[in-house]
Amino acid sequence: MEDDDYYITTDTNPKRARWSEESSSGQRRLWVKSRSKAWWEQVNSLDFPEEEFKKAFRMSRGTFDMICQELESAVTKKDTMLRLAIPVRQRVAVCIWRLATGEALREVSRRFGLGISTCHKLVLEVCTAIKSVLMPKFVKWPDESRREEISRQVETLSGIPNVAGSIYTTHIPIIAPKVSVAAYFNKRQTERKQKTTYTMTVQGVVDPEGGVFTDVCVGWPGSMSDEQVLEKSALFQRAKQGALLGSWLVGNSGLPLMDWLLVPYTHHNLTWTQHAFNQKIAEVHRLGKDSFMRLKARWTCLQKRTEMKLEDLPVLLGACCVLHNICEMRNEGLNPDLLLNFELFDHHTCLTLTSSNLLHARDQIAHNLLHHNLAPITFQ
Repeated sequence: MEDDDYYITTDTNPKRARWSEESSSGQRRLWVKSRSKAWWEQVNSLDFPEEEFKKAFRMSRGTFDMICQELESAVTKKDTMLRLAIPVRQRVAVCIWRLATGEALREVSRRFGLGISTCHKLVLEVCTAIKSVLMPKFVKWPDESRREEISRQVETLSGIPNVAGSIYTTHIPIIAPKVSVAAYFNKRQTERKQKTTYTMTVQGVVDPEGGVFTDVCVGWPGSMSDEQVLEKSALFQRAKQGALLGSWLVGNSGLPLMDWLLVPYTHHNLTWTQHAFNQKIAEVHRLGKDSFMRLKARWTCLQKRTEMKLEDLPVLLGACCVLHNICEMRNEGLNPDLLLNFELFDHHTCLTLTSSNLLHARDQIAHNLLHHNLAPITFQ
């Protein structure tokens, strides 16, 4: 039993509590708060309209059932002498509702008929289960066959060969931390919003055709540049060991040109060829950026400061990425209204110096795009 679901008292007023157990002395009694579960019971009913269910949880009942089945062994709790355990479906529903709506814990508590601290623990427990059980299944680096398919599709779209994904880094607002405040201070967003802003980063590689994350790195402080976040990631370490040779990831101007990372030209007075190349790079990169927009639009908690300890936030962010992939893979459409008046902002241009060999390799791709009629021929 959770600490906000019971208390010991001698009060006998039935309007304030429901009697559960009395001690042998007859003087101290354990009372359980009586909360209404009417809303959840209605939503969980098979009679509840599918369209309304999907609007509430950002997924169909079938997808929700699949997630519950996958997580059952990880989140199931045993009944106690004092009360029945919260069912798996309700546990998962509390978490997904909280992620989808960003609703305050107090409101989630009232809606599901559970204590506030109980709801907080459920969100963290289910997010942890999603990360440990579902992430290995639904966030996977593409195998050789899939990389070849992605490469063909992107080359058909843009003319750029050997693309394995699009990489992007976004920032999630957080409550001012009690430690390392300066590390999480986001200067650029503070200037843009005219309001002191602290953030945590999410870096992801996106399958441009499927819209799913194939690699994620979450939790680095918001004061770090995109390049610094990249250098801290496991992806960067794999790339240093040669795991990405022969493939390109497409990034924005916040990242440096590398032998596996293709980024736009950033200097002034671009040539016709360089401008055309940048347009094609932007088209491919936009596919990845659009996935991040759907991630934040679907899981509204990512748009606002979440009531959670700093050290617990990476688990929540990782769970959102996993649930994003599940929804994308199962073709769960997203209400267009959620994307209205919503955009992502890129960060500062990377100033890292690049070797002449890499500059030549990019120039060669740009040359081929223009001279094989694969690039646009007009400035916009």
